[in-house]
Amino acid sequence: MAEEQPASRKAEGPSKNAARRKRIKLALQGGGSHGAFTWGVIDRLLEHGGFEVEAIVGASAGAVNAAVLACGLATGGPDGGRERLSDFWHRASAIGRLGPLQPTPFDKLFSLGNMNFSPLWHLHDILSKIFSPYEINPGNVNPLRDLLLDVIDFDRLQASQSGPELFVCATNVLNGRLRVFRGREITADSIMASATLPFLFQAVEIDGQYFWDGGYCGNPPIFPLIYMGGGRDILIVQINPINITKVPRTARAILDHAATLSFNSSLMREMRAIKFVSDLIDRGELDPAKHMRTLIHTIDAEPELAAFDVSSKFNCDLGFLLHLFGLGRAKATDFIDAHYDDIGVRSSTDIVAKFL
Repeated sequence: MAEEQPASRKAEGPSKNAARRKRIKLALQGGGSHGAFTWGVIDRLLEHGGFEVEAIVGASAGAVNAAVLACGLATGGPDGGRERLSDFWHRASAIGRLGPLQPTPFDKLFSLGNMNFSPLWHLHDILSKIFSPYEINPGNVNPLRDLLLDVIDFDRLQASQSGPELFVCATNVLNGRLRVFRGREITADSIMASATLPFLFQAVEIDGQYFWDGGYCGNPPIFPLIYMGGGRDILIVQINPINITKVPRTARAILDHAATLSFNSSLMREMRAIKFVSDLIDRGELDPAKHMRTLIHTIDAEPELAAFDVSSKFNCDLGFLLHLFGLGRAKATDFIDAHYDDIGVRSSTDIVAKFL
């Protein structure tokens, strides 16, 4: 697979677009190393110079991208956001294979390289169903913490008044509720909690509560972006395909698709609620002066990402990550060309056709 190098850190001309800069809120899905697609999308949006990121919400790998981006924007503007994301993903690749952005104790044994399918990954998958992470990894070794602390200045991120509002979600293990972290609650622990798959790592304890991957309850949750007020435009970067072309028939494929359905279900329910409120406004049953109409936009690569085996979500080979990065940039360019003028005016995504 040919490596596609990231574009120059020099923006293509923010001054050209400054007068038309449009506010957007980003909603970033999780999906392991497929989050490099989101990296590419964001890189292109920031390079364009015509967007102001007002807020970001993320789950799992989306939470990692969100926090890295928010820190970069707060400390260095658009160029800072691009540079910090690039730094994170290159460092992630250097660490080795990441089980949804978290290296496992088996990393030195099970390297996926450029493969889309790995028998060794499936062996690890089997072992994880026999032994819990408390047995396999009693010391709870997790290099993600050090990586986050190296790339994100949490003190400056928490204190910043200039960057976008940041929301990170995790699932409370004990009561099944979604926990949304924000402001000074954004720490390395809360990011790790959002990205912790329970069959790979021990639950993360925060204030006496225990958390797993945020994707179980919201991938990503949309309501924090609505409740905060501000702009109406929400751009969802979607990396978990909703549509597939054939019925899964192997045990592994069935389990994988069932998990994907679970991770998409909360987003689809929220889309139904947004459509319901929009219909009430259209019928005059809700006062548009009191109830905000939410405008939904999406960037995805469903056919391309659906073609990858689930094991590819554990593949942090740099060539693979740069391939996804390039795909994200291309899809973002298509979105800008087709829908930039829609932002602030109308939804560019047909909610019924895509989600309902």
